[in-house]
Amino acid sequence: MRVYHRPTCRLCNSDNVNLAVKLEPIPLAEAYSATAEEGRNIPRFPVDLYMCGDCGHVQQLDVVDAESLWSKYTYFSGSAKGMPEHFAEVAARIMADYPAPNGSLVVDIGSNDGSMLRPFKAAGLRVLGVDPAETVAAEANRQGIPTIVAPMSLELAKRIRKEHGPAHLVFMFNAFAHMDNLQEIADCVAELLHEDGVFVFESQYVSDIIEKRLIATIFHEHMSHHSAVALVPFFKRHGLEMIDIQRVPIQHGSIIGVAQHLHGPHAMCPSVETLLDFEHKQGLDQIAVFRAFADDIATMRERIRLWAQARTAEGACIAGYGAARSGPTLIAQLGLENMLQYILDDHPQKVGLHTSGEGTLIVPTKELYERMPPYTVILAWVHAAKIIQEHQEYLERGGTFVVLCPQPRLVNRNGEAPL
Repeated sequence: MRVYHRPTCRLCNSDNVNLAVKLEPIPLAEAYSATAEEGRNIPRFPVDLYMCGDCGHVQQLDVVDAESLWSKYTYFSGSAKGMPEHFAEVAARIMADYPAPNGSLVVDIGSNDGSMLRPFKAAGLRVLGVDPAETVAAEANRQGIPTIVAPMSLELAKRIRKEHGPAHLVFMFNAFAHMDNLQEIADCVAELLHEDGVFVFESQYVSDIIEKRLIATIFHEHMSHHSAVALVPFFKRHGLEMIDIQRVPIQHGSIIGVAQHLHGPHAMCPSVETLLDFEHKQGLDQIAVFRAFADDIATMRERIRLWAQARTAEGACIAGYGAARSGPTLIAQLGLENMLQYILDDHPQKVGLHTSGEGTLIVPTKELYERMPPYTVILAWVHAAKIIQEHQEYLERGGTFVVLCPQPRLVNRNGEAPL
């Protein structure tokens, strides 16, 4: 595994980058081990947040190499609760707002298992995915979504255009924050796009991370935390212009942006100026906002650490639910290290193995009722409501779920209370 600290802003190359949020280093999330000792020995790397003093981009500068990040990737977007429906809704809106001629090409960068492309294929368009993770790309190809297994590069973009022609639609959903070479990615988009085409991306929104204290979203894959104030000039430097940007509730707060070639055929929506104005009023271009966020996280960490220490001292078992990618960061940033006795999860690539960092054993979720831990911390925080709904019996039998994000709280058969 290779990790390097880049000295410059990922969007504008400025070396005027300043530490904004100091966090605990964490192990790579998608690393599972055969033994507890192996899991505990996996190295930890920083996930601190930096702000560019010139363009305002918020980012992680400690970068894990792509092969280590993606070679054993276990997240399949088509299996994630609600994601296929979300993709279908977005596809329908984009095809209505930016109609492409029959047979046009749609390219998805970071296409995972091809779920984003399926609605377009069903509508009669040509589709092509690009993803460096062999596990998910193999599933896409198996299901008839042609997918190139490789990281996107300008050389690959030129080859795709030569072999398939320009794309009327280029997507990058939940991958636009995951790449270190965003300047090259922007050039790839400009290379791929038809003169009338649009680029559509979705990523988590930095305003929601700060406002809702979404600490669980900060781990090595999420290298950038996007804002309109940084992206609008970024696109212009690469011959593109943002023409629409909408806030959406997916992942507890994301943005869907649309860009085209500079002076392209589509009018700019008022949403762009509206969001820029909002971000300036919120101070998202000021580092003080992020340092206040860091102070809040430190306070939260101490409160949760003391709670867990007290429960452990009483002899109570604390379990985790969901060996999620956000697990290591929730455990490290919120004071739960060495507090969880096991983690419940049904993923076939995880059960029976041990997590990175703590070396905690992963067991099937059916053991929730066999072991009946008094407290179960939900690490798959995005699905907390669904998990609680599915396990009412656990609550009725006296169990308590601990929800850490957005707001820490305890949920039991009597209701819920802040933690």
